[in-house]
Amino acid sequence: MAIQVGDKAPDFELKDNHGRTVRLSDFRGEKNVVVLFYPFAFTGVCTGELCELRDNLPRFADRDTQLLAVSNDSIHTLRVFAEQEELEYPLLSDFWPHGNVSRAYGVFDEDKGCAVRGTFIVDKEGVVRWTVVNGLPDARDLDEYVKALDTL
Repeated sequence: MAIQVGDKAPDFELKDNHGRTVRLSDFRGEKNVVVLFYPFAFTGVCTGELCELRDNLPRFADRDTQLLAVSNDSIHTLRVFAEQEELEYPLLSDFWPHGNVSRAYGVFDEDKGCAVRGTFIVDKEGVVRWTVVNGLPDARDLDEYVKALDTL
């Protein structure tokens, strides 16, 4: 079961597409965070969603929000994907131990071996304030994230 609104967001420590360590708790007291889980780099719906986020980064920055995109791909795959698509926000690898963070958030599909499309808006205190979980083929609506951020 996915983490619910009002829950304390599980902290995590993952490597980004440049091999740097990123912790959710590093943003506590500083920024809101959108934690966005997606199945795989280089797939059609995922690429479309992540490029839409790239094209709308000011909408997050204007709301004092850090975007963290998490998949079960390796950091090497994520590095190439980010370079190819010119993604400037962190792509985090939940590759090993495989899917541990995705499982902690309740969005890991055991049969497929990847995360489903789960999005969690975490406020500056580390509490989940909005969430949506979509199946693998169903893209999320960026405007819904922004509306939720405007309520913080």
